[in-house]
Amino acid sequence: MQVSRGFLAVAGFLLSSTPSSGQAVPDAGAPKVTLAVPSGAPLRLYLTKRVSKSLGAPIQAKVLDPVFSFDREVIPAGTIALGSVTRTVPAGKWQRIAAILNGDFTPLRQAEAEFTTLRLPDGRELTTITVASMGLNSFYVEPKANGKKGRSASPGPNGGILGTAKQTAKDRLNGAINARSRGIADIVRAPNRKEKLVDFLWAKLPYHPQYWRSGTRFDAPLRDPLGFGSVEVKPEEMSALGTQPAPDSVAHVRLLTELDSASAKQGDKVEAVLTAPVFSPQHALVLPEGTRLRGEVVVAKKARCFHRPGQLRFSFQGVDLPAEVASLRQAAPARVALTTQGTLQDAEGNGTTPIAVDDEGGVKAKESKTRFIAPVISLMLASRAADNDEGHHTTTAKGPEANVSGRTLGGSLGFGLVGAALSQTSRYVGMAFGYYGLAWSVYSNVIARGGEVQFDKNAMMDIRFGSRTPAPSAAPTAGH
Repeated sequence: MQVSRGFLAVAGFLLSSTPSSGQAVPDAGAPKVTLAVPSGAPLRLYLTKRVSKSLGAPIQAKVLDPVFSFDREVIPAGTIALGSVTRTVPAGKWQRIAAILNGDFTPLRQAEAEFTTLRLPDGRELTTITVASMGLNSFYVEPKANGKKGRSASPGPNGGILGTAKQTAKDRLNGAINARSRGIADIVRAPNRKEKLVDFLWAKLPYHPQYWRSGTRFDAPLRDPLGFGSVEVKPEEMSALGTQPAPDSVAHVRLLTELDSASAKQGDKVEAVLTAPVFSPQHALVLPEGTRLRGEVVVAKKARCFHRPGQLRFSFQGVDLPAEVASLRQAAPARVALTTQGTLQDAEGNGTTPIAVDDEGGVKAKESKTRFIAPVISLMLASRAADNDEGHHTTTAKGPEANVSGRTLGGSLGFGLVGAALSQTSRYVGMAFGYYGLAWSVYSNVIARGGEVQFDKNAMMDIRFGSRTPAPSAAPTAGH
């Protein structure tokens, strides 16, 4: 009896260890892809509150755009980034001179920040260190709550941080995995009107605090890579890998080549890398994150006097899959070369002047038409400072020194509050400051050179693919 019981136990163990026909069996031979964010890849962040530009000041920011690896989202948008101000340096000589000429004697400084912790929406924390970075000349304003749920990075079928980016057909329509409700198009170049007024009033003081305001943008490159394990891929899901993207599909990329309309020349090489995967209309992966785009500058014009802006135009003709994933494509060489036609659709510039992208992918610095208002106002204030006709003023003071308000306005126009105070000593001082302010306003708003188009390394942009067909397959060359 005991022998039969033992036999039944052994048989039951063997049966339980044998996979049934209805169970999924892991494919030991299925290829795997390592999910990682390489060093140098920037985290696109924006400050959630104002931060003083003082050494050691704590910083809290949020991730603006999700971070992808291969075809999956690994760092969702909205992730909290924590860090501090790690370095301060004096501002450049010409910046200091320009500030002093406008009555600002603040010892201007530039600050750099490092981010050391990422707090994911699910509560987990990742330790990372970014390269020290300065705030950009752009701002992001969070949309106000209106009772509707905003776009969020919901976890995919795998849940958590390894949720796949291929969640809905809408996300992948026309290959635009980055069809987001916030991003480049929502980046503004300056604070709102109220903040502009506050900045203007601060600038008129001879000394004022220095800080980054809420919403200031940072691109903080990772100092070390971040690993997120590996994932198995099915060969049938890779059937479209390395093929021509559908016409009008959009890729979200970061620039690897610095560009400046002041120094760029026609024919200069341009290189970028995809920061989010591109899918086909049939929801198949076409280009994974990390794919390289190769192109060249087509048009480059420097800015000229009278605010004629700089211009740039470049396009991408070559596509290189990452070497570590090119082998996933059946019968593919170690490096897949693809010819295409990609033009700029939208971009975030790094210069002090906003940029505008036309329908053909050209970029130029955008000069505000309202800049002509400032010289007109300056002319009125300067005239007021020079108006010393005794009969025009209702004040107890008599004679040519009666124009106290005019001298005050003229002094503030030329040298801020310091000029306003010095102008009380003599009407000629007020007139001098007023005309100086008028001359400076006319020069800076009318005569000076226009803005340049500037793209730093890691500048973010959207590239729209055309309908160009890929080149015929060729045998791999040595070294590729």
